[in-house]
Amino acid sequence: MFAIILFFASSSTSEKPPYSTFARDATQAPAETSYDYIVIGGGTTGCALAATLSQASKVLVLERGDLPYAIPSVNTINGFLETLADLGSTSASQTFVSTDGVINHRARVLGGGSALNAGFFTWASDNFVNVAGWDPQLVKESYEWVGKKVAFEPKVLAWQAAVKEGLLEAGVLPDNGFTYEHIYGTKVGGSIFDHNGRRHTAADLLEYAEPSNITVYLNATVHQILFEPNELRARGVMYTDMKGDKHMAILNKGSLMNEVILSAGTLGSPQLLMLSGIGPAEHLMGHGIKVLLDQPMVGQGLSDNPMNIVLVPSHEQVEISLIEVVGITRFGSFIEAASTNISLPLLQKIGFLSKEVGIKVKNIQNLVKSIIGKRFNLNFSKLNGGLILEKVRGPLSSGSLELVTTNPDENPKVTFNYFKDPGDLQTCVEGLETIVKVLESKSLSKFRDPLLSVQDLFALVVALPLNLRPRHVNAPFDLEQYCKDTVMTIWHYHGGCQVDKVVDHNYKVIGVSALRIIDSSTLLNSPGTNPQATTMMLGRYMGIKMLRERSTIQKM
Repeated sequence: MFAIILFFASSSTSEKPPYSTFARDATQAPAETSYDYIVIGGGTTGCALAATLSQASKVLVLERGDLPYAIPSVNTINGFLETLADLGSTSASQTFVSTDGVINHRARVLGGGSALNAGFFTWASDNFVNVAGWDPQLVKESYEWVGKKVAFEPKVLAWQAAVKEGLLEAGVLPDNGFTYEHIYGTKVGGSIFDHNGRRHTAADLLEYAEPSNITVYLNATVHQILFEPNELRARGVMYTDMKGDKHMAILNKGSLMNEVILSAGTLGSPQLLMLSGIGPAEHLMGHGIKVLLDQPMVGQGLSDNPMNIVLVPSHEQVEISLIEVVGITRFGSFIEAASTNISLPLLQKIGFLSKEVGIKVKNIQNLVKSIIGKRFNLNFSKLNGGLILEKVRGPLSSGSLELVTTNPDENPKVTFNYFKDPGDLQTCVEGLETIVKVLESKSLSKFRDPLLSVQDLFALVVALPLNLRPRHVNAPFDLEQYCKDTVMTIWHYHGGCQVDKVVDHNYKVIGVSALRIIDSSTLLNSPGTNPQATTMMLGRYMGIKMLRERSTIQKM
């Protein structure tokens, strides 16, 4: 067992991106190939899992997007909003709008959400690990394995430092300095952006892979998991390339340990399970899908942590920064900060809002001018300032996912039911009350215009087209209404294939052989302030466990 782990650590055959010997477009794939493991999705979990499994097995990764390394906006901190604003049919970010009227994004690129997000790298709490039933020592080793490739201690500059001190003034104590650990108080966490502002994604974890044992096909859209004719046992997958040509990937014969692994994320994994005939029978039959297993919990328990923001326009020049500082409160709100040059037309493009609700950029600009125009010489292509946000822990509210069509390229119908549970709303209000204390702190006074009240700042956010939800005139003055009217996503959605409901504690699909789901869709709650370190860790963690199981069986 330990010899295998030592081999992982000492392997000297790694390859650097863009992985020219094993990553290629799916148009180059043969009509049929066979492997020990087929991983559907090269995201935060899938890359870590595949890299680990490749140390002792033949592995195929099928990723519906492309490499991140040739996409300029993905690779720098300056390109964060630009990536989200790319609405192209093959862009790294695929926009969807939940039935709640909140604009969201799902990744379509090797590296998954780590190629789109704000970069915060922080571990789950000890309690989260214990509730999940994970081995704490292996969890720690797996976090460290991931962090060696992608995590950095950020250089905390003026805006982030001011928010940090403001959180301490507001009573979010103690000051925990820099740490990856999830502990109450205010801290500086890790970042996947290095000191040059370059993003390091989960795709970088493929540097750990054994090149001779792994194949990554890009722009490969999986349509269906294939099963044995007389047994509910996965035997492979059918996928198409960008030209629409079909390909088959089949599990190697000779070992019952060979498996198909869904790592397609919170939307992709339940969607593909349904498309393959596993899900709520009535819903599947309504789409003409043959039911192989009536599993009503597929697509249920879908949650997205609500985020609400306060923008702080400033005469003081701020640095470009994403999430570095967090206040972890005892009442369940996480307070974070970012700063940049905010472009209102770009904000609108991210949500394609003029198309959706007829809001024109000029009207938005007039609203903004009416609130802050007397204090600022506004340039709407570059509005300097910072923002402070709060994320609700959990959350307690949940919704569901349903198919719209049988086309895997199409987004499913998603409902998150933000604030359905009153506990989430109460947490949001308390989080905003803490943000008000930060805004009124001495530390932040350098960046605040003294003639712009907190209510002015709230009114500014209410005026912006950040979602498709209706606005109420009392929203800038009523924190509950502000939470509801201005709720946004922080991209930490999870659930849909949860443990004990769809998969067991080894992430095997209940009632199905040779099929696992290892990704965020299995989570009951979002781990800590940001899930990406944990979903990457989970890929490494389960990869080691699976290879240990395989080694034990082979010795018997």
